[in-house]
Amino acid sequence: MNELNAVNYIDKIVDFGIEYGPKLLGAILVLVLGLWIIKLITRGVAKSLSKSKIDPSLTPFLKSLTNILLKVMLIISVMGMIGIQMTSFIAVLGAAGLAIGMALSGTLQNFAGGVMILIFKPFKVGDFIEAEGYMGTVISISIFTTILNTPDKKRIIIPNASLANNSLTNYSAEPQRRVDWTFGIAYGDDVENFRKAINKFLDEDERILKEPERFIGLSELADS
Repeated sequence: MNELNAVNYIDKIVDFGIEYGPKLLGAILVLVLGLWIIKLITRGVAKSLSKSKIDPSLTPFLKSLTNILLKVMLIISVMGMIGIQMTSFIAVLGAAGLAIGMALSGTLQNFAGGVMILIFKPFKVGDFIEAEGYMGTVISISIFTTILNTPDKKRIIIPNASLANNSLTNYSAEPQRRVDWTFGIAYGDDVENFRKAINKFLDEDERILKEPERFIGLSELADS
């Protein structure tokens, strides 16, 4: 009986090898070749991104994303070659992805916002912006957050989803900005003399541009 069982086991192993051996060898060959091709594609994507105008901080992310997506597609193809039913696997993978996406909805929104900021560049590192009730210089733009330094040396961390979906002011977008000054004078003072005094002061300051021409006017008649 033991000899018969051993023969049966050997026959099953041989049958299994005959049936699945070529598939397994083919799958291994495809896996090795696919990983090599993915490595070449990822390297080419990285070179293309480095030559493009895309923000350098976005290059590692896009390179990793391309690499992961291609490897997932390769693994699914290899599993299908050796006879694994992929319909159920893909369904489970989709359900897991949905659950993870719901759990990390805020993080994913910040991630998407970071990608949008890095691609469309409403601001860049070094710009002075106003957003979400804060004003400061952008010192870092990551995938999930943007960091500002305020004029009074506070560090503000703002989620990228807020910056991508809400309005903001970029004071550094234009090479020149107008500065508005408001001065109060008494009702008994001579407005024209005050205007002349302001013009004299501005003419003597070399930092103030002659063009565009400045404007001095009466803004309101207040209580005092």
